[in-house]
Amino acid sequence: MPANALLNTLSATPLFAVGLTLAAFLLGNLLFKRFRKPTWLPAILIASLLLAATLAVIGLSYDTYRQDAGWLTILLGPATVALGMPLYQQLPHIRALWQPLTICLPIAATLAACYALLIAWVLGSSPLILASIAAKSVTAPIAIGITEQIGGSVALLLGALLITGVATAAFVGLAARFLKIEDERIIGFALGLNGHAIGTVRAFEISPTAGAFASLGMSLTGIFTALILPLAWRLIGVDG
Repeated sequence: MPANALLNTLSATPLFAVGLTLAAFLLGNLLFKRFRKPTWLPAILIASLLLAATLAVIGLSYDTYRQDAGWLTILLGPATVALGMPLYQQLPHIRALWQPLTICLPIAATLAACYALLIAWVLGSSPLILASIAAKSVTAPIAIGITEQIGGSVALLLGALLITGVATAAFVGLAARFLKIEDERIIGFALGLNGHAIGTVRAFEISPTAGAFASLGMSLTGIFTALILPLAWRLIGVDG
């Protein structure tokens, strides 16, 4: 059977794209452990690179892959909700810090969106790119909805999410050491607020407390951004 015919036969069912995704994920985790878990090269980045290379080699278009594997995004919602368990377990600690967290969140979440937009605008990026990176610090299920609402590209958004998460996981720890911050609650909150799911995974590697506060930061950032960003986008009149 010719290669093109075989590819068409395999891609006729979503199971092929799902299988590629799961295989890349498992291999990415294996390589991540073999590399001794470097913060600058998380398993999700390794898996993404492997998957992109595989798609390029076999000639399967990204649009076809995304359509076939799209149902996996349904699992992102339950996975995000499941993070409520560590939040519940750390509820006494969260209550003790509710005032500084309430003050910090809107400032930090706004800055997380604005600094990227400002850099992109200075570099002359188009409205489409601006709309695609605005929600880069928000967890994927919420970020995709926001990006579609303000007229951005989901494909560009996913790339921005990956870069943001990897950069956050690598640099928050360095910044904490430089600033001599040892409180795991602060470090975890910063990881979740800026680095969404990838930052939260890194926080759980530090401790359950850091993971719980990362979950809190990720969840609250998603809610705040979903409420504010589309409204702000209409007010400033950016057309994608």
